[in-house]
Amino acid sequence: MPNVVFFNTYKLRKGASVPDFLLSIDKLINEYVSKQKGYISCKLLADGDTWADYAIFDTMDNLNSFLESSQHDSNELAEKFYSFLDFDTCKSIIYTVEKSY
Repeated sequence: MPNVVFFNTYKLRKGASVPDFLLSIDKLINEYVSKQKGYISCKLLADGDTWADYAIFDTMDNLNSFLESSQHDSNELAEKFYSFLDFDTCKSIIYTVEKSY
């Protein structure tokens, strides 16, 4: 089964502190996301005021398990991260990796 990429784009809410946002995503990835079954890696990207992140998981099943548990588990690290986002700008897409170079 191919790897999968969970790709998200968003803007920060008005007045959000970028250093505090960066700290919140560091903690979320290092203390929660990276510990999930099948997690491979994550990247944070920026283009002006638009941010993107993507996490790579080894299988769609593992990504789906992560997404399901994220919706049901109370997670203060995720809540802190979400507090910085302008949810009107959020978009998520799941890709399968068809080929690596």
